[in-house]
Amino acid sequence: MVRPVIRNAIVAAAVMLGSPSAWAESRLALVIGQSSYRAVAPLPNPVNDAKAMAQMLGDAGFEVQSATDLSQNDLRARIADFAANVSAKGPDTVALVFYAGHGLQIDGENYLVPVDIDPKREADIPLQAVRLNDILNTLTSVPSKSRIILLDACRNNPFPAISKTTGRGLAQIDVKFGTPGTLLSFSTSPGAEAEDGQGGNSPYTTALLKAGREPGLSIEDAFKRVRLSVNQATEGRQTPWESSSLVNDFRFFGTDAGAKPEVTRKTVDQWRKELQGKPVQDANNLIVSDGSVEAYEAFAGLYAEPPLGPQAKEWLDRHYKMVAWHNAVITNTAPSYRDFLAKYPDSDLTATAQKLEERTRNKPVPVAAANTPTNVALAGPGPTCPCGTPPAAAPASKKAEKTTEPAKKRAASPPPRRGREIVEEEVIIRRAPPPVYYEPVPRIYYGRGGYGGYGGGNYGGRGRY
Repeated sequence: MVRPVIRNAIVAAAVMLGSPSAWAESRLALVIGQSSYRAVAPLPNPVNDAKAMAQMLGDAGFEVQSATDLSQNDLRARIADFAANVSAKGPDTVALVFYAGHGLQIDGENYLVPVDIDPKREADIPLQAVRLNDILNTLTSVPSKSRIILLDACRNNPFPAISKTTGRGLAQIDVKFGTPGTLLSFSTSPGAEAEDGQGGNSPYTTALLKAGREPGLSIEDAFKRVRLSVNQATEGRQTPWESSSLVNDFRFFGTDAGAKPEVTRKTVDQWRKELQGKPVQDANNLIVSDGSVEAYEAFAGLYAEPPLGPQAKEWLDRHYKMVAWHNAVITNTAPSYRDFLAKYPDSDLTATAQKLEERTRNKPVPVAAANTPTNVALAGPGPTCPCGTPPAAAPASKKAEKTTEPAKKRAASPPPRRGREIVEEEVIIRRAPPPVYYEPVPRIYYGRGGYGGYGGGNYGGRGRY
C-alpha cells in the first residue's frame, strides 16, 4: 500500500509544478545536428541547435538519443534503432525527431543530407542521402501515440554541381492525408530557404526553444509563436510551416488545462472583417501566427503597400506554386508536368519539371488516371464494315449459344489501339513497398516513388494505397 501512495504523491507534485508526467506516456526523442560537411563549407549552428534541443527535450521528460555529423549509413542506423526503441516502449509513446542540417528536394522528393556526400549530379542524391519519406514510413511502421518531426533543414543548396537545377528549399508534404498522429514542421515554408543564423542557434531553433518551454502551451499554439517570432527575426524572409494530423493533445511542459477547443478555419471574408482597420503590423502579426491561406489572401487584399503587402503576396505566390508542384509530382504524368510548366514557365522548378515531363512522356497511363480529353476522344465504337453490320444469326442450339457467347462479348469490345496510339487496356502497375527499418504495418505514402523506393523503380508511382 505504501508504493501506490508514494507514486500518486509524485504524480500530483509533478502536475502542480507544471512538469510533464512520466506516468502518462513514454517520450522518446532522436536529435541530430549536421555541421561538419566534408565536401562543402561547414554549417556553424546545427550542432549547437541539436545540443540545445536535447537539453530542452530532456527537461520535458523525453528520453533523448543525440547524434552529430552522421554519415549516410550512420543516419540510417540511428533511425532504425530509434524506431526499434519506440516499438519497445509501446503504443503510448510520443516519438519526436529533430534534425538540423542541410536538406534538399530532388524531383519533388525531400532528402536529409549526411555529412559524407559529394554529389556530382542530381542522380547522386538518392544514392548518397536519406529520403524523408523513408524516415516517415519507418516511424509510422511502429505503433505510437504521436510522431513529431521537426526539420531545421531548409537551408540553401550548397553543392555547386546541382544547385542551379534543383528547386529551392524543400517540397511540400501534407501529412493530413497520412497516418493520423503526425506533425511535420519545416523551418520555413515549402520552396523557400531558411537562415543558419548569426548567433549560437538558428532563428527557428531559437524560437522553438522559447515557445516550447512555456508551461501549458499546446504544440499548435507553440508553433503559432514560432512562426511569428521567426518572421519578425528575419524581417519576413523566413516563416516556418507545418502540416499536422495529430489526434492527441501534446505540450512540451505542463498539463492539459481542459478540453481542447475545436478550431474553426475562417474564410477570407471573415479574416477581412477581422483585419479591417487594424494597424498593418498588428494585422500582419495575426496572419503570420495563423499561417492559413485565407488569412494571407485577406491581408494581401487590404494591405498592398510595402514592405508587408508584397511579402504576403510573395508568400501566397510561392504557396500556390508549391501546391501545383506537389500535385504534379503526385500525379507523375507528362500532362501534369506540362500543366505546371504552363502555369509557372520560369520558376526554380522549371528545369526539373521539363526533365520529368520528358521522362514520363511514354509512361503507360492507368485507366483510372487517364480521364483526359485525349483519352475520351479515343474511346468509341470499333471499326465497322462499310456495308453495315449484318444481323447476327440465331444459334442452332443451347450448345451453340454457349459457344458463341464469348465471341459476342469479344466482338462488342473494340480492339486495343497499338503502335504509337494509346492502348485502351487496363494497366496494372506493381508497386514495391519502401525500404523500412522495422516490421511494416499498413500505412499511407506521402509522395512519389523514388530510386528503388515504393514507387516500384526509379520513376515509380505515387499516392496512397
